[in-house]
Amino acid sequence: MNASATHIARDASNSSTLQLLARLGFAVNGLLHILIGSIAITVAIGAGSGSADQSGALAQLASSPGGVFLLWTVVIGMFALGLWLLISAFVLQGEPKRRWSRRLANIAKAIVYFALGATALTFAQGGSSSSAGSAQSASASLLSSPGGTIVLFLAGVAVLGVAGYFIYKGAAQKFRSDVAVPSGPVGRAVIALGVVGYVAKGVALAVVAILIGAAALTQDASKSTGLDGALKALAALPFGTIALILIGIGLIAYGVYCFVRARRARL
Repeated sequence: MNASATHIARDASNSSTLQLLARLGFAVNGLLHILIGSIAITVAIGAGSGSADQSGALAQLASSPGGVFLLWTVVIGMFALGLWLLISAFVLQGEPKRRWSRRLANIAKAIVYFALGATALTFAQGGSSSSAGSAQSASASLLSSPGGTIVLFLAGVAVLGVAGYFIYKGAAQKFRSDVAVPSGPVGRAVIALGVVGYVAKGVALAVVAILIGAAALTQDASKSTGLDGALKALAALPFGTIALILIGIGLIAYGVYCFVRARRARL
């Protein structure tokens, strides 16, 4: 990337408007995680049957008063956050190896947020989508393709790596570099939310990874059901109800942390 392009990217990433929209993205990401965690808890205690994933959270928003406005807010926030991460990826400084690893991580996260924005757009326009169905469909397509089983298994390994990263980032409190942590009891509460939230999300993603690997090894795409299927599969295990409630609480904690990040993120 030449100096002129880098300068343009840096100016864009430092844009106060884009940074404000990126903070909006963190906030709506927090809202989605709070909804997912709440759905997971209601499923665990038998008080609900919604999808404990992004589609379920968006469907819940769509059915609420002012839901269309909230959905368009999610669309704007997700695309803005994805764009900010994509632009920021090309202005990172530091050692070449570390810079490139962080650059790839930012690009990967940007793709995830763009995908979430696209899903939210579907709901905002009056449509619907199923994350579990999309995961099964993608897995089936891979399994029917030459070498697709290997690709699907490697995808499971990649998701497991992301899960491990979330658990490590939470347990080691690496997220503290992302936010300006306040002092005193409020700061300790923010750290606690981050630890619990990141670890819970990592555990949930680890179950997703296991299901993807199982789908690849058994040649059965129906086992790859995304976050919703992973959490509901967890509930079926011994002590699974308790585990699902704890993960639901953890996802809510992560959502609240995202709200804090929206206010205090180092952009």
